[in-house]
Amino acid sequence: MKKTAGFLKVDKLNLVGEVCFPEITNQPLPAVCLCHGIPAIPYNPTDHGYPVLAERFCAAGFITLIFNFRGTGQSQGNLDIFGWTQDLKAAIDFLSNLGEVNKSSFCLLGFSGGAAVSVYGAANDPRISSVIACACPADFNFLVDKQQAKSLVAYFRSIGVIRDRDFPPSIDEWLEGFSMVSPIRWIDKISPRPLLLIHGEKDELVAVEHAFRLYEQAAEPKEIVIIPGAGHRLRLEEEAIATALNWLKTHC
Repeated sequence: MKKTAGFLKVDKLNLVGEVCFPEITNQPLPAVCLCHGIPAIPYNPTDHGYPVLAERFCAAGFITLIFNFRGTGQSQGNLDIFGWTQDLKAAIDFLSNLGEVNKSSFCLLGFSGGAAVSVYGAANDPRISSVIACACPADFNFLVDKQQAKSLVAYFRSIGVIRDRDFPPSIDEWLEGFSMVSPIRWIDKISPRPLLLIHGEKDELVAVEHAFRLYEQAAEPKEIVIIPGAGHRLRLEEEAIATALNWLKTHC
């Protein structure tokens, strides 16, 4: 396995990313882009959760990209969910331009807010061949509304994902981004490409009913897996990750 670290450039922002390449690259390989969720706590440089996941998928034969959306980790900018869709497009462009990537086998694997952005990205980009959405909200109504917007922005500022004093310039437009990206509006447009929804039975942040709403709205081919007893952080659940990896081996 070899790793290449670097930057994605989007809207004059530098986004930190890393690509893991399997040892055998004498032929184009399937690619996976891992998309993290909206942070709930300040950035912790000792948390190697996503890099470990990337290594695991790479060891299974997938060229795997991880990166930090704007406002998170060591990437520049402020948390802006619609801006995240532009970040993901740049990541897809980057992977698509790698000669080692099999352009017909390109999966998005997202978690929570990153799953929402993955659904939006796949619905609007035919280069994506399959999608796995873990702990995906059907919409963001439970998280953001106009009455709570100022306190939510203050919270995001306190954990360091909104950094500029004058951001957002318009709270209404910032909130509209969440409405625009809501997966319930886009999930049916992934078809005819395969979709897998994975959700924790006891998700404490995004109730499991969100998964059933999305599954009902999605078109075939689609699958749903509910992990018994699991909460929101599915990247820490072995059953969820094994399910995703096994599914990818047959669909990507």
